[in-house]
Amino acid sequence: MDDMTHTADMLLETRHGAVAVLTMNYPQRRNAFAIPMRAAFIDALDRIEGDPSVRAIVLTGAAGMFSSGGDISGMGRKTVAEGRERFRQSHRVIRLLLQSSKPIIAAIEGWAAGAGLSLACCCDTVIAAEDAQFLCSFNKVGLLPDLGLLHTLPARVGMGHARQIMLYGETFGAARAHEIGLVDHIVAKGATLEAAMERAQRFADMAPLPIAMLRRYLAQGIEPALDLERDLQLSLFQSDDHAEGAAAFMEKRRPAFKGR
Repeated sequence: MDDMTHTADMLLETRHGAVAVLTMNYPQRRNAFAIPMRAAFIDALDRIEGDPSVRAIVLTGAAGMFSSGGDISGMGRKTVAEGRERFRQSHRVIRLLLQSSKPIIAAIEGWAAGAGLSLACCCDTVIAAEDAQFLCSFNKVGLLPDLGLLHTLPARVGMGHARQIMLYGETFGAARAHEIGLVDHIVAKGATLEAAMERAQRFADMAPLPIAMLRRYLAQGIEPALDLERDLQLSLFQSDDHAEGAAAFMEKRRPAFKGR
């Protein structure tokens, strides 16, 4: 992490009645889902889950940006132990999001790329600004989509669209995201938080027990998916191609992958 944003400030939490708003706040890295931010997510989501006065959650990003994805500066070849610790923490976040009893609304301005896309797909309702951009760019650094995306993206958009998004790694806009079902509502730039709060209040006025049970039902299958994701990704963490992809990204050049 740079010397800019303290860990405690990387995820801001505010309350608006029965709605908790979580704001990713790492503008120096375009709200990258860095390791310290993951720890902040765990603390906040654990606390919110145990608070019956919270009926809904809004997830958004500061400075007109949802999240640019993982912090590439922290990537590169890792030992198996380092990789397992990384997944222990990141998968805890995904479990807390998907298995929470509280409905979650994503308010997306700017980019939802890589891990940012994974976070969005953990939400029940996705609201995007008309100029929002989406990208599944894991393969550009020699990795698989992770943070549950191999499971949640096909569940949201269907296997056909998910294959194209994950295999090609091409950028697409809010209109296309809405067309395929990734985004539920498109609003004007700067209006996503207001729209998300309106949806969150609708959830807050509903009976909470059926919502909790529905979310529990819909989260079925995530455990084996995360286990397989971890095992596959750990092998890629050791690959020359991942080291090359991470280096090429930092050096702003085209990677030269060798298939090893």
